[in-house]
Amino acid sequence: MSEIKKAVIPVAGFGTRMLPITKAQPKEMVTVVDKPVVQYVVEYLVDCNVRDILFITGKGKQAIENHFDKNLELEYLLKKSGKEELLKKIMYINELANIFYVRQKEPKGLGDAILHGENFVGNEYFITMVGDTIYSKNIIEDMLYLHKKYNCSIIALERVNKKDVHKYGVVEIKEYNGVYEIVDMVEKPKPEEAPSNLIITGAYILSPKIFDYLKKTKPGRGGEIQLTDAIKDMLSEEKVIGFEINCKRYDIGDILSWLKANVELSAERFPEFREFLKEFAKNL
Repeated sequence: MSEIKKAVIPVAGFGTRMLPITKAQPKEMVTVVDKPVVQYVVEYLVDCNVRDILFITGKGKQAIENHFDKNLELEYLLKKSGKEELLKKIMYINELANIFYVRQKEPKGLGDAILHGENFVGNEYFITMVGDTIYSKNIIEDMLYLHKKYNCSIIALERVNKKDVHKYGVVEIKEYNGVYEIVDMVEKPKPEEAPSNLIITGAYILSPKIFDYLKKTKPGRGGEIQLTDAIKDMLSEEKVIGFEINCKRYDIGDILSWLKANVELSAERFPEFREFLKEFAKNL
């Protein structure tokens, strides 16, 4: 089995849940502590030696391209000013990965966005992560381990309160050697109709067969082409394994989750801030 080297990150959405923050900037560029959320996602991939990354962009997403591109004027000014540490930080971003871009011309859904990556991916398994969700640990390591073990598509899952399942894709599962074999999926069901409280978190390793199914998938929930619907159809041909993440997930499209991410990741990444943050929270 070949090693996975490619990833597709869809970043074409409008980010309406974060308005007015996202009126003039992509939701994927919203800052968590000291860097935009999409940089965390790219770093997860690079840390697992996945360096060929395709962004599926849309209108108004130029800030993402600019962030990962060189800024010669800024580099010159930092060097001239002797700000070597800051220069190292932006040079690091420039060299993170081999990043490519394809534009989704119409907002037709996550499934349509992933389909734009077919030529880039070819006939290989690939990773897909949404560009507005991060984790308290790098879950890609676990996903790659499971893919190597079972040689099939892998989906990261999280157990949530049943009342919240209407926000997500939800899976029906059966136990399989300590993980879950997915037997059915439904996009944003009513709580009383949900097959479980295990939701899809937005991180996948997908078989290239998914492109064949995406081409046949009709618009579903919200009038969009849903990746969930295509994976559900693929279950008839290929096994898909789900695993429950053992860390925190932060949805940066949600204001409260974004605030939690800033506080908790600040305390984790900058231990010198931890006591201050505790006292600050007590005094609110």
